[in-house]
Amino acid sequence: MRVSPQLLARGFFGRSLDEFKRYANIALKQEGIRTPSTPFPLIAFHDQSSLSACKVMSDADIGGFSGANLDHMPPGSTGNPNGCARFHGSISTELPRNNPQVQRTGYAAWRTLDRPATIFGRSLWDIDPYTYLALRIKSDGRKYFVNVQTDSIVPTDLHQHRLFARRPGEWETVLINWNEFVRTNHGQAVEPQTEILRQSVKTVGVGLTDRVPGPFELVVDRIWATNGLTDEDAKEDGRLNKWNIFAGGEGRDSGLAGNPPQNSGSSGV
Repeated sequence: MRVSPQLLARGFFGRSLDEFKRYANIALKQEGIRTPSTPFPLIAFHDQSSLSACKVMSDADIGGFSGANLDHMPPGSTGNPNGCARFHGSISTELPRNNPQVQRTGYAAWRTLDRPATIFGRSLWDIDPYTYLALRIKSDGRKYFVNVQTDSIVPTDLHQHRLFARRPGEWETVLINWNEFVRTNHGQAVEPQTEILRQSVKTVGVGLTDRVPGPFELVVDRIWATNGLTDEDAKEDGRLNKWNIFAGGEGRDSGLAGNPPQNSGSSGV
């Protein structure tokens, strides 16, 4: 059997080594048989190179007039000691005049790219041991949604949840219970509802679909899976203690119906 150039690439074996280290770390910490105590990073925007792992989309791809950008911001430039990503642009609901097939515009989004393969096969995130998806953000208060794509039978399915910001204009940490994501297809909830394939998460990202014309800005430090905030995370977010995130219990509205949150399985306090 001839080894292909792709397999010989340093990147392939480097990724495979990183994956082996991750599996070994899980075994050493016995995280397969007990609840992990350390967070599982999905993406961090602390350096410029992190943007190469993301894709930006908008209705401009089909002839619309919304604009979207994902730029790296250096440490300290946004009131954050870390580097971060600035998702910004302007929403337009104007329809293209020369393409009558396009009946709806006014959206923008970004997501992580599919992760390259390793010697262990396809690279998928296994977030099964974790209760929450966490995002460190500074929002302008617009109606953003968190989008999670899994290795499901229907490739266009997304699991979505409203990104509820409690302190627009300020840095905050938002936690969303994985069980509260809603299965959607082309922005509409579909039946039957199924839980996220927690061992086969492909991508994560954020979209803006409120169709309100005008500028938008969401700054993202990092996204990770967790079972609660560490003491360091709690201090960073200005919380009195890390258990504040559980106040209110679970069962929060996903926000897909546009309803404000009542009880909190996700939190941005």
